[in-house]
Amino acid sequence: MDLLHTQLDHIQRHLAFVAVDHIDWKLAVQGFSWTVTLFETYLLLRQYPLYSKTEPPAALASHFDADVFKKSQNYGRDKAQFALISGLLKQSLDSVLLHFGFYAWSWGVAGRLTGLAGLGPEYEIVQSIVFVFVLYFLSTIPTLPLRVYATFVLEEKHGFNKTTPGLFVTDLLKGWALAIVLGSPFLAAFLYIFKWAGDRFVPWLMAFMITFQLIMVFIYPTVIQPLFNKLSPLKPGELRSRIELLASKLKFPLKHLYEIDGSKRSSHSNAYFFGLPWSKHIVIFDTLIQQNQPGEVEAVLAHELGHWYYYHPTKLMVISQFHMFTILALFPAFLHAPPVLTAFDFPKTVAAVPPTIIAFLLFQ
Repeated sequence: MDLLHTQLDHIQRHLAFVAVDHIDWKLAVQGFSWTVTLFETYLLLRQYPLYSKTEPPAALASHFDADVFKKSQNYGRDKAQFALISGLLKQSLDSVLLHFGFYAWSWGVAGRLTGLAGLGPEYEIVQSIVFVFVLYFLSTIPTLPLRVYATFVLEEKHGFNKTTPGLFVTDLLKGWALAIVLGSPFLAAFLYIFKWAGDRFVPWLMAFMITFQLIMVFIYPTVIQPLFNKLSPLKPGELRSRIELLASKLKFPLKHLYEIDGSKRSSHSNAYFFGLPWSKHIVIFDTLIQQNQPGEVEAVLAHELGHWYYYHPTKLMVISQFHMFTILALFPAFLHAPPVLTAFDFPKTVAAVPPTIIAFLLFQ
């Protein structure tokens, strides 16, 4: 552990300039974010001409009906147009909020709200939680029209939407409620570890994040998923037998096999698995079962289980943990950098002792 902290301290010495040099961090963030957006826009435009093709590739021609291929191309074209416009609109909104000091304003609003409850600046964790939700709600509301359009215009036009306005609103409110119920204790614990461990928070936060991910593996199927969908055991029959045999051949640790009522929101179909390494659950959309023969559903599942067989989820987890470690390892230099906060319009009284959540969000 001492070796780890020695190396982390070495990194911080190399990053000490961020606490004293007056860099235009706002311009840097705007530049990087727009670079990513414009690159993604370029990829969309590069792909877009393919939706004008009237015939599938020769190797796939025998698998496509001409009318089905035409519908697929039209849907892909409309989705690409929507992705292009919505991506640029969201980035423009983010840029405007960043330029006019939305983060600093939100921190002030959070302070006034906690002040109404008789809590002063010393209750930094409480104010930080309020701050995050102010950001979350106020940045979500302007993008709601895009979600409405995607569901009730784009998906409806192509015959996929099954979501009613009532269900849409209910899902939205449930999502917000879950964000508060689960997000509040997570943020409180996350920020408490910073305060408790000081600049040696990296291994403790890594352990906390991994533990939280494991807890979510249990919570999601038992608490979260039932709030939105109904999971039912897959009925005995040819499909169940095929899947159990496939899992057996691959030595996939199948514990439960479910059918989910995805048709209540969309006629799109899908299948996925989740669980711990020694206990996995497979979930199949009812639309996939209704629209395909058992052998075709098995083929879809074979693709999904192929990810498990080749350790793709494990590899992604390792990469994500390394990414998180890198973020945490570099962060202490920015945690003690008042110039970073002043660059984003925070008053000097706040920037002098940067609140952890603000420094972390700006650093990310």
